[in-house]
Amino acid sequence: MSYLKQLTRAAILGGAAMLTATSAQAAELGATGEPIKLAINEWTGQHVTTHIAGQVLEKMGYSVEYVTAGNYPQHSALADGTIHATLEVWLNNAGDIYPKMKETGNLVDIGPLNLETREGWVYPVHMKDICPGLPDWEALKDCAEAMATPETFPDGRILSYPADWGNRSAQMIQGLDLPYAAVPAGSEGALVAELKAAATAQKPLVMMFWAPHWVLAEVDVEWVELPAYDPACETDASWGPNPNEVMDCGVSPPDTMKVAWSGFADKWPAAYAFLEQMTMSAAEQQKMMLAIDQKGEKLEDVVSAWVAANEATWKPWMDAAMN
Repeated sequence: MSYLKQLTRAAILGGAAMLTATSAQAAELGATGEPIKLAINEWTGQHVTTHIAGQVLEKMGYSVEYVTAGNYPQHSALADGTIHATLEVWLNNAGDIYPKMKETGNLVDIGPLNLETREGWVYPVHMKDICPGLPDWEALKDCAEAMATPETFPDGRILSYPADWGNRSAQMIQGLDLPYAAVPAGSEGALVAELKAAATAQKPLVMMFWAPHWVLAEVDVEWVELPAYDPACETDASWGPNPNEVMDCGVSPPDTMKVAWSGFADKWPAAYAFLEQMTMSAAEQQKMMLAIDQKGEKLEDVVSAWVAANEATWKPWMDAAMN
């Protein structure tokens, strides 16, 4: 066989092999001609999580659309395939519609997001000088005078959620038999402002809060170590350190889940496999939330910068999905 014929034959065989490989990959990717629609909910952290997923999906060869959807209404849209996935469902705030739609089989759990959530009492780190023994909750018993204000004296003050968010702090104070009063903040903004002011002025403060939140990327805080949550804490007075009261425990960390339309895995197999692998770090999310919410940076730019700098984090998820 002449050299030219050998080259021609090799080119034909190579082209056929490439066509076969491309066809196999296309079958694995699924319906790349149709956009994957991802839900955008009401909070910045969810926007960050969703856009990271979207940008990596685009690198895999998919097109992505972001669809604004309320935290509760999105489940109906997922069930009928109007939206294809939502990537940060907080199970403590999903309401009844989420389990009901799961029962129908029209939406499915992709898997946990593994976002390191937390809720409870926080304090700026200088508080350990004011109240030695922190983070142990029992140290608060001896620090009430240092934490008192004119409105709470002789009890100490714990800044609580706004009144219409519930009275968990007051219940915990009673349950743990602490000499404190829960004083509601006026808003989320008031909580944030007081935390920043206390850290700057080195003033005493313990307050109810949650993570992730952008301010925790700006203010160095620690969490009061409360008795671990157990459902019995809410109903059985004999459970926990105070045999006479319920609610003598901390708050159960909320779980976060990725949820999809039931037809997602069949339509976009590799995309579904990628979303199964994907997780989100609270510390990383908080930094991006700070940049967006407080520094005025654009969501897309912040996420693009994170994706560019963190290939070692997301590429293994993509590789596992496509290989």
